[in-house]
Amino acid sequence: MGKHRSQLAHTLSFLRSILVLNNLIYLYTVVLGTLSILSSVFDSSGRTQHWFARTWSWLILKTAMCPVTVTGLERIDTSRAYMYAVNHLSALDIPMVYVHLNFPFRIMAKEELFHYPFMGWHLRRSGQVSIDRSNALASMRSLNRAAETLKAGMPLVVYPEGGRSVDGQVLPFLSGVFYAAIKAQADVVPVALVGGFEALPMNTFHIMPRPLQMLVGEPIPTTGLTPRDMEALAVRVQKAVADLYYSRAEVPDPRHAPAEALPQKV
Repeated sequence: MGKHRSQLAHTLSFLRSILVLNNLIYLYTVVLGTLSILSSVFDSSGRTQHWFARTWSWLILKTAMCPVTVTGLERIDTSRAYMYAVNHLSALDIPMVYVHLNFPFRIMAKEELFHYPFMGWHLRRSGQVSIDRSNALASMRSLNRAAETLKAGMPLVVYPEGGRSVDGQVLPFLSGVFYAAIKAQADVVPVALVGGFEALPMNTFHIMPRPLQMLVGEPIPTTGLTPRDMEALAVRVQKAVADLYYSRAEVPDPRHAPAEALPQKV
């Protein structure tokens, strides 16, 4: 009986997501995306578009019934142009960042996102930084633009894993994004998002409401570093994010797996 009740609850939750929650999110995206694009005609600074993005994000989190607890941000001087390095678990990550980093910033996002209707149009019109990893020259131009964004005093949010995690684990960080921080001599703030994998895993439309967490670590300085230090910086930032994440995550920390559980060399 308990198993059947659990299956029924899961089915009803899935239907709620497909028939109600997702359709509401699509509606928010179309309406606020359109208003954001229109606002860019009158405000080229990006402030109005950022407000629409935060409003869109707030509505999504409320609709998903996923309250967020933030820890550590009070120790950060949010007036400074930091690079915020964030792990990526779920489509809920961007709403979490927009709502709870309560200051203007820009996001470095994959080029393909800029081609999506409404969302992509908003990203392009609001001055976000696209990066095309399939084209080395275009990628370098994007990184230089990201560095200029930081130098101009605008914080930058990056997802150094290059995509969402499919198993809830922190993926290796791509070192290239840290070229922008080093060139701008901007400190990197590690940020761990927890709970998104369980609430909305990759390749599913089933939203499973639950509390989420944003954990903000101490800034990691880049003063004196050169592009040769990108790999070492990526490793250091990844460790900082992973330490934060696994301190609260439900998935096990693979760094602490017993030796017998690790793949054996043949």
